[in-house]
Amino acid sequence: MRVCIHRGSHQIGGSCVEVEQDGKRILIDLGLPLDAEINERFHIPEKLGAIDGSDPSLLGILISHPHLDHFGLLAHVSSNIPIGIGGAARRILSAAGPFLPGNWPVPAQGWDYKSGHSFTVGPFHITPYLVDHSAYDAYALLIEGGGRRLFYSGDFRSHGRKSALFKKMLAMPPRNIDAMLVEGSSLGRLNDNQHFPAESDIETQLVEAFSVTNGLAMVHASVQNIDRIVSIFRASKRTGRKLVIDLYAAAILEATGNKNIPQSDWPSMALFVPQVQRLQIKENAWFDLLKQHSSNRIYIEGLREMPKRSTLLFRPLHRFDLERGKCLEGAAYFYSQWEGYWEQGNYDKLKDWLERHSIPRHNIHTSGHASPADLKAFVAALSPGKVVPIHSFFPEKFLELFPNVEAHNDGEWWEV
Repeated sequence: MRVCIHRGSHQIGGSCVEVEQDGKRILIDLGLPLDAEINERFHIPEKLGAIDGSDPSLLGILISHPHLDHFGLLAHVSSNIPIGIGGAARRILSAAGPFLPGNWPVPAQGWDYKSGHSFTVGPFHITPYLVDHSAYDAYALLIEGGGRRLFYSGDFRSHGRKSALFKKMLAMPPRNIDAMLVEGSSLGRLNDNQHFPAESDIETQLVEAFSVTNGLAMVHASVQNIDRIVSIFRASKRTGRKLVIDLYAAAILEATGNKNIPQSDWPSMALFVPQVQRLQIKENAWFDLLKQHSSNRIYIEGLREMPKRSTLLFRPLHRFDLERGKCLEGAAYFYSQWEGYWEQGNYDKLKDWLERHSIPRHNIHTSGHASPADLKAFVAALSPGKVVPIHSFFPEKFLELFPNVEAHNDGEWWEV
């Protein structure tokens, strides 16, 4: 079994790995680079070959989790190529598609992962393992072929709401791993003995922040970060606030298929449809979708009347409605995403809006990735024959953490 990292040996995001056995190939992830301004075909690695469905040697693409830097370039892949992904992740991406502009990829049919349940693709035997990550329904993948075993960690952590999955992996890891592709996103960000805040710590910080906010609490978080939505909901409930979501969030939460996750019809939830979405509903005739989630619908007047008892799952499109509706007295803004989006200028217009209305900005966030100490524990538990760096700006730091490190450059083929 041979492997080529097409992108990811020296960077975070845009991950793409090709695995070959007996003349047959599979891809693991096909991500959009984090610094890509637009999702265009030219971001596909040059040496990857045809992904238009014309090459019978390409048996399929396995997506580890639904973050754009791991699946985004599926927008340019033939629908004839089967896609493997978690079933809930597939539903989430399908639910998100109609709301989002540009080349939003909706995976073609293929294999829906079930943790610990193996399936066969040509000469490959594949076993997905559900992991704790900030993307819902994220997996590590064990690929077997030609008597060799390759483990792809995907993105994972130990400090989210599914931390039990990390502990389970340490206690009952897959054995006899010949090579392990392991992410190193935290390397260069944390010292070896440092840890990221747990998701439970984020909930506590939100409770403290909401308690001293005299108006609307606006939390800017990814709707698809379901762990964070649960933290925001729980913090809101603990401080006597309702969590106000829009139709996009309602559709995503329903798509999880998990009735233990906040839903639009829960008593402590409310639906507010901003003007941009009202136009989308009219243009696309989404009346049945709106009706399905309207049991707790409120309008701008209702939001204006109870700002101190409301938490808004905020997106920049909300700012026009909030301004017109005079809902901003005493409001506070809580940024709960990767800081890079802010630093890259994605939210410059939002920054101006916050300054114009004298709305304070607070950061409450934790990483979706494992700390160096957790990476060490993870690799030690699986005890692979060799550790291959991926998804890191500092692959040289792997040598400080792990034995048997074997680094490979983008575009380089190597034997498992």
